[in-house]
Amino acid sequence: MEKGTLVEFRVQGDRRLGVVDRPDGKSRWIAVDERGSTHSLAPRQITYQVSGQTFQPGEIPQFLAEVQTYLDPASLEVAWELLVESGETVNPAQMATLLFAEQNPPQCYAAHCLLSDDKLYFKQKGDSYEPRSAAQVAERKHQIEVEVNRQREQQEFLARVAQAIKGETVEWSRQDRQRIEMLEKYATLLAEGVRSGVTPDSLARTYAPPASVVETMNTLGRAATPQAAFQLLVDLGIWSVHENLFLRRSQIAVQFPTKVLEVAQQRMDSPPPDVDQRLDLTHHKVYTIDDQSTSEIDDGISWELLPDRRQKVWIHIADPTRWLLPEDELDLDARRRGTTVYLPTGMIPMFPSILATGPMSLLQGKVCCALSFGVVLDESGAVQEYSIHPSLIKPTYRLTYEDVDEMLELGVEAEPEIAAIARLAQRRQQWRQSQGAISINLPEAIIKVQDDEITIKVLNDSPARQLVAEMMILAGEVAGHYAQVHKIALPFRGQPQPELPSDEELMQLPAGFARACAMRRCMPKSEMSITPTRHAGLGLATYTQATSPIRRYTDLLTHFQLKAHLRGETPPFSSEQIQELMLSVSTATQEATLVERQTNRYWGLEYLRRHPNQVWQALVLMWLREDSRLALILIEDLGLQLPMVFKRGVKIGEQVSVKVSYVDPRQDVLQFQEVTYSEAQQAAN
Repeated sequence: MEKGTLVEFRVQGDRRLGVVDRPDGKSRWIAVDERGSTHSLAPRQITYQVSGQTFQPGEIPQFLAEVQTYLDPASLEVAWELLVESGETVNPAQMATLLFAEQNPPQCYAAHCLLSDDKLYFKQKGDSYEPRSAAQVAERKHQIEVEVNRQREQQEFLARVAQAIKGETVEWSRQDRQRIEMLEKYATLLAEGVRSGVTPDSLARTYAPPASVVETMNTLGRAATPQAAFQLLVDLGIWSVHENLFLRRSQIAVQFPTKVLEVAQQRMDSPPPDVDQRLDLTHHKVYTIDDQSTSEIDDGISWELLPDRRQKVWIHIADPTRWLLPEDELDLDARRRGTTVYLPTGMIPMFPSILATGPMSLLQGKVCCALSFGVVLDESGAVQEYSIHPSLIKPTYRLTYEDVDEMLELGVEAEPEIAAIARLAQRRQQWRQSQGAISINLPEAIIKVQDDEITIKVLNDSPARQLVAEMMILAGEVAGHYAQVHKIALPFRGQPQPELPSDEELMQLPAGFARACAMRRCMPKSEMSITPTRHAGLGLATYTQATSPIRRYTDLLTHFQLKAHLRGETPPFSSEQIQELMLSVSTATQEATLVERQTNRYWGLEYLRRHPNQVWQALVLMWLREDSRLALILIEDLGLQLPMVFKRGVKIGEQVSVKVSYVDPRQDVLQFQEVTYSEAQQAAN
């Protein structure tokens, strides 16, 4: 190249012009740009050479100004239309003639700029450019349009994000919701971190965020991590700071499908014909006993004195199968759910509430359909005789456990039936213990959250709760025995015989909760089977759950099978089908149980976080890792069992005073510190 040749080159991707001044070694050239800066250029860096005249560096701005007048990208479309059919290739000089009817340096360079920047009509082929086909151009136009729309939508989304963060009301578009859903899905990984014990930093490294999440978070100047995505959703007012990530991470459906709700309403408006011949028991006094907050009332109890002076207890169970059929929309949806989910913030019912808390429930003062178990016990507490009937009942009283405890304590003469049922329950419990039943009593925490206020109620065994529990177990034994005798396939429940600590070992532990905890550790899980088997914990040879058909699908299965047999029909499900249903329902119920446990733990930790200075009396229940002094403690006032690392040697069953030193419910981190007697006294004052 001669001195004064104008060349184009790139600096960090930007187009620059320079005038060749002199050679630089064997193959490079020194060029001077319009600012007087020198550049040593290899041949491969030179992308265009202006021919036809020489230049001075100071003339570059004027040249560029002249070139600018020709830079109209729309003009390429005209040239493309002329060339597309022939497919003829062109170089910048030929394009300059076609577009501007001249081949002077400014026009040629303008043609080069248009062609090299074009991504639509032409593609480079060596030193020339080939027109793309009509189909290729149409597709590229579509892609450009899509990208332009995407960029516009992204900017509009970010503008709405800014509004929402300011607390302004925002109407999210469909595309916005898709972006938000991606953020939500990524943020729920925090629950996975809690489950697997992975720190937020490790979580972010393990799970790469989707491109849309990265784009959104980077544009907002936030890190693309699950924790940051969670905080953004809170800032936008889409999530609460206490959002239940365990529930969101699960497969549990919070809402009912529209079709299921429609069918539920149809059953309300037009009940299906009742196929059962029902025994009229509306003359019996029926007590339903539940917690105050219970809305699905699925059991009631009656007492009857027979002419021969024997006592009969009636256990009336709600009959939801009156309102549905096997394999209909309600049944299939309940099957997928498996169970009602109970969370501190509310429940997720197995059936739509209009049915579950309405005609399916045993409502006070209303004639209700039920499945009633009439049982006569012998003097020892064993079942002497029983019968099972689809029935009509009219619940007389809706009582709470506290009501019944008070009635039993005061000996209310107006309701002698309650005392009679309590005596039968006690007889029944003694009989089960004689059959090897294992009684383990540990306090249970019931956590409720309403309007961001957390309350924790400790459930201990009480006469009323024992009464109801014994009657429900009795109904389960009767249902299991009936099915066994008549060879009906049911989801029977059993429990292997545990290997309990020896009496000598147990005596070394303080009586009470520590001893109960040692026994609980040895208890194997209960099992479901289509074959009747002994339930060691209950002390029963045969048992099935039948008393919560509104809330547990396996109980509903038992009702379907028993009622069909009572009508003289073949049960709707074969042994193989029952086996398959047990497996699928088990998966759903295990997930529900896990979510319930995780959610209760979160709110338990949040309660402790809100009481940082409270000194709690705790009992050392057991060692989790004795070598590192990690123990399980029971905060007796809360019924919470939590881990604690001790700095000194403690004994199982020892009473200690503790307070929270650090707690993070979202990360499931909790640390206690032991408090001395004087510190506890000071805190109390």
